[in-house]
Amino acid sequence: MNATQDKLAHSKICFYGAGSMAEALVRGIVDTGAAPAGNITVFNRANAERLAELRGRYGVLTADNEAARQDALLTADVIVLTMKPKDAAAALKALAPVLREDQLIVSVIAGLSTETIQALTRAGQPVVRTMPNTSSSIGLGATGIAFSEGLPEDARRLALDMFGAVGIAQVVEERLLEAVTAVSGSGPAYIYFVMEAMIAAGVAQGLTPETARELTAQTVRGAAEMVRLTGEEPAELRRRVTSPNGTTQAAIETMQRLGVEAAISAAMDSCAERAGEMGRAIAEEALRG
Repeated sequence: MNATQDKLAHSKICFYGAGSMAEALVRGIVDTGAAPAGNITVFNRANAERLAELRGRYGVLTADNEAARQDALLTADVIVLTMKPKDAAAALKALAPVLREDQLIVSVIAGLSTETIQALTRAGQPVVRTMPNTSSSIGLGATGIAFSEGLPEDARRLALDMFGAVGIAQVVEERLLEAVTAVSGSGPAYIYFVMEAMIAAGVAQGLTPETARELTAQTVRGAAEMVRLTGEEPAELRRRVTSPNGTTQAAIETMQRLGVEAAISAAMDSCAERAGEMGRAIAEEALRG
């Protein structure tokens, strides 16, 4: 274990929010041993039943009352913002008075800029802005990471180790995180959507739902592994399985005729635009306050 991994293992991590992304990260971190469950505290505003679920599943600590929440925030080395975007401005304002200068804020909230976080807390607060996806829960996440200006190298490495423990982490300029949201943050949902359609079509053609599901899942898994393991471009791999006048060509030509490529591009543009809108809404709310 190197020094930064050791630092992560000994850091107290507080998840401010207990939704699906918080659970994905907690599960990944605990299952991979990146940090012990006893060093992780999770809390939300009022849902004690949800906290009990997470405590029972992963052995993490939970803060069920205001005193416990304040203690978790005061003693944390890393505070991970996983609340709903609409709650972010109020939560950060409440956090500001108890925040230490050396505490690292890690945000997974789409569109919430470093500038807004620091405006709501303090200038120069160490911030790591991230966009992971829910595949982090099985150690196959894809996360884009941007660092606030002047963030120390050990803090950068700690964040990279945290998200590297649950998949891959790619450092990008902050202005590109909306593109990351469009590609990988929301990306699993696109793949699930395609899988739904493939399964339904298979069933319509006579396969049992179980057979269609298993064949579809293995096909998607195999295709992804081919791209990852061979290092070849998807376009080249596609060409190799597309024989002239064959079955695959008939399918690809139909998708091209129906505008599948344009639909995917437009969908991803909408995703990135929505991420920006959400961030601007948070900033505007903060300014009104």
